Amino acid sequence: MLDHLIRGATVVDGTGGPSYPADLGIRDGRIAVVAEPGTLTEEAVTTEDATGLVLAPGFVDPHTHYDAQLFWDPYATPSMNHGVTTVAGGNCGFTLAPLHPGRPEDADYTRRMMSRVEGMALKALEEGVDWTWSSFREYLDALEGRIAVNAGFMVGHCALRRHVMGADAIGGQPTPEQLDAMLALFHDAMDAGAWGLSTTQSATHSDGDGQPVASRHALPEELLALSRAVGEHEGTQLEAIVAGCLDQFADEEIELLVDMTATAGRPLNWNVLTIDAAVPERVPRQLVPSERARRAGGRIVALTMPILTPMNMSLGTFCALNLIPGWGDILALPVPERIERLRDADTRAEMLRRADSKEAGVFRRLADFGRYVIGDTYSEANEGLTGRVVRDIAAERGLDPFHCLVEICAADELRTVLWPMPTDNDPGSWALRRETWEHEDVMLGGSDAGAHLDRMCGAPYTTRFIGDCLRGRRLVTLERAVKMLTDDPARLFGLRERGRIEEGFHADLVLFDPERIDAGPATLVHDLPGDSPRLDSRAIGIVSVRVNGVETLRDDKVTGAVPGTVLRSGRDTRTVSTV
Repeated sequence: MLDHLIRGATVVDGTGGPSYPADLGIRDGRIAVVAEPGTLTEEAVTTEDATGLVLAPGFVDPHTHYDAQLFWDPYATPSMNHGVTTVAGGNCGFTLAPLHPGRPEDADYTRRMMSRVEGMALKALEEGVDWTWSSFREYLDALEGRIAVNAGFMVGHCALRRHVMGADAIGGQPTPEQLDAMLALFHDAMDAGAWGLSTTQSATHSDGDGQPVASRHALPEELLALSRAVGEHEGTQLEAIVAGCLDQFADEEIELLVDMTATAGRPLNWNVLTIDAAVPERVPRQLVPSERARRAGGRIVALTMPILTPMNMSLGTFCALNLIPGWGDILALPVPERIERLRDADTRAEMLRRADSKEAGVFRRLADFGRYVIGDTYSEANEGLTGRVVRDIAAERGLDPFHCLVEICAADELRTVLWPMPTDNDPGSWALRRETWEHEDVMLGGSDAGAHLDRMCGAPYTTRFIGDCLRGRRLVTLERAVKMLTDDPARLFGLRERGRIEEGFHADLVLFDPERIDAGPATLVHDLPGDSPRLDSRAIGIVSVRVNGVETLRDDKVTGAVPGTVLRSGRDTRTVSTV
């Protein structure tokens, strides 16, 4: 007997092939049978009519930071709401394990680092996670049996360094003995099922003390030793962030990434490839590492988002504006002093000059302050400004846009929420995206779901992209879009029997209405531990989500079931060849 039977669905199976009508039966967490409609005679415990609906493999998000959130939110919301059944965590060099059992203060250091670098609310990290593990195996075991999605995790380089070197991980170099200890710790983690190594060399990544995070101090020899260790385990990967990921790679960064993947003999992915027709030279430069890696026996994959993900800003709290060269020191001042400096005309002129300079790289996109939209306001002086564009307000007041923005924010004691309008929402940029997606080493992803919780909401990229393909720009077919969200990332990670609708595969499935599938606007909610805020987005048109055959979501409401599994390298992933 089947556990569940879905009748009359339009199956888009993840291979990229044409859709077809079918009945699908599930038994013991697997797809037991896919047959022509009306031909199945085997009885089922439950049955549903899916006429007019699309049945696809569950979406795979290749870049998340759900490492902490899964402890208080086993449903990985809002990703699961938007059809995601498998998430890859432990990215960018940051993980919650291993933790040194003899230094309980390391947990506090990790919490403060994650709060700063990944925008996770400190209260949520303190109140929502029990922090009872030390080894990576114990961390994975703590999640097993209590999550609704499937989740795999890289090992963060910063945690490895901190465990072995303590405070010397910031600024120091490991002795030969310490490097050996780091490698032993790393091998233990991969033996336990870790997916491989994640690391960062990005200048934007600082810890809770404002210092460069631990992995930024690593020399190439250390990175290559760790990469070599990755290649000694089945089903493993590399993920790396360098400063050039944000704009254009430097020659030495290209060399490092190529050396890492070639040394490991494993794929390396990075994020995020920003595509903008106004900077046509960026994409070719960012794909140079992929071309060189193939010649060297490796593979480098660039993640890119198929939607424009709005990120809100504020002059009062840490955000991307702090990363503009020359802005961080000013925006770190106490609020009264910060307002005084921002109201100084010479200071504003210098800030604008730095924001529009070549050294600002991709952050130059933030420098057109007339295109900002005012979000939430907190003072009588700003009543009625929410939803208005700064350039219009500035024209009314006879001020330049940045001066006008500063005055609006000052009236709210810098709490005003700001939404920069994207500069790359033009036909040329969308045409370039469609062209770039065809490259064999470009893959959709980079949502950062689980991080930057009150600043951005990238998780709905799946539903928004499919809705755009069906009823919007229609840049690719539905079949191609589903493959890009399912089979492509599943194959990159070597997931066993996931990413397609095929008999014998795990029944990770999403059922949706093609006439309605979309994502609602991002709204601020206070549902994290400690009443901390985050941005959420309602899924539209998602009828059902199943993980390992069990329904976890129906009509955008979680069922309470937790059938997800911790995906462990070797057991749940196979080695992906780079040649």
